[in-house]
Amino acid sequence: MEEDSWHGGIADLMTGLMMIFLLIAISYMITAEKNNEKIKQSANNVLRQGEIVKEIAATYSALQAGLYQDLYEEFKHDLPRWDAILEKDSTVRFNEPDILFETGSATLRENFKIILDDFFPRYLAILTSAKYMQNIDEIRIEGHTSSVWEGTASRAESYLKNSRLSQERAHSVLAYCYQLPASRPNHHWLHKVIRANGLSYGIPVLNEAGHEDQVRSRRVEFKSVTRSQEKMLKIVEQLQLQP
Repeated sequence: MEEDSWHGGIADLMTGLMMIFLLIAISYMITAEKNNEKIKQSANNVLRQGEIVKEIAATYSALQAGLYQDLYEEFKHDLPRWDAILEKDSTVRFNEPDILFETGSATLRENFKIILDDFFPRYLAILTSAKYMQNIDEIRIEGHTSSVWEGTASRAESYLKNSRLSQERAHSVLAYCYQLPASRPNHHWLHKVIRANGLSYGIPVLNEAGHEDQVRSRRVEFKSVTRSQEKMLKIVEQLQLQP
């Protein structure tokens, strides 16, 4: 009788252990299934984001290439006499500081006003065309200086003085372009997109030896930023924030 009870207790214990193992196995299977779903969902999200990035990249590439080509065709004969450069990202850079401003001043020289009278209406006509107008997020007029500022006690003081000067110069260019007759019908649109930024000597032009070219660093640039470019940057930021 005692032996039967002992065997019965062992059987009950084994049954209990089997139930525990079964519950553990079921729990593991459920967890594994959930993990598999998460992995699948993450993989699908990555694929969707990849497709979005590819689509935006293709749109941006075509838009940027078209804008560059249209600007090049419009200004290719003028750039050399203006001492200006058209970059592949459609930035128009005016290089010659002696033409642009009075020394140490934000006052536009008369020669630069003549250049802007010719350049900006034609530039604006391209950006406000049906091909580009809805895709322009910003027009940035950037003022840049060299790292030189006579009479400053420190590099920090030189940077701050150049920062103020570059901002005032960018604003002077914006103000002059804004009042041109060609700009007036587009004031409502320009209010949304055009900006004046002073960058001091934070982005210098370098010579072949990799050192600052102090003359070429004193410049004004017109940059057009497309909406697809901004979307790409936002997606990259989101991807970087994901674990």
